[in-house]
Amino acid sequence: QVQLVESGGGLVQAGDSLRLSCAASGSTFKTLAVGWFRQAPGKERDFVAGINYSGGSTYYANSVKGRFTISRENAKNMVYLQMNSLRPEETAVYYCAAGSMWPGLSSYAYWGQGTQVTVSS
Repeated sequence: QVQLVESGGGLVQAGDSLRLSCAASGSTFKTLAVGWFRQAPGKERDFVAGINYSGGSTYYANSVKGRFTISRENAKNMVYLQMNSLRPEETAVYYCAAGSMWPGLSSYAYWGQGTQVTVSS
């Protein structure tokens, strides 16, 4: 069993940066790929970024390429999402999930509770 807890969300202005953290429990976490998703009110949950079990491979949604960076520290059971040049339309609840690094929601077996990111204009 893997449990995930996100943190680092908050209120920022457009153009600011924010780093989200995902803390995991469970010895199998190191063997799992991880993804970040976001969900705005009234909208579907969208894929943001994914990373493989070792951190050697990453994948990003086109909308965040060049601005967001996903990374992980397996020794600490942590995954991060560095978000730069944030835009108001990126206001959403951000979730980390374990089990895959690709966009398909059904590939993920474990989900965190989410952290709110609000970007003001």
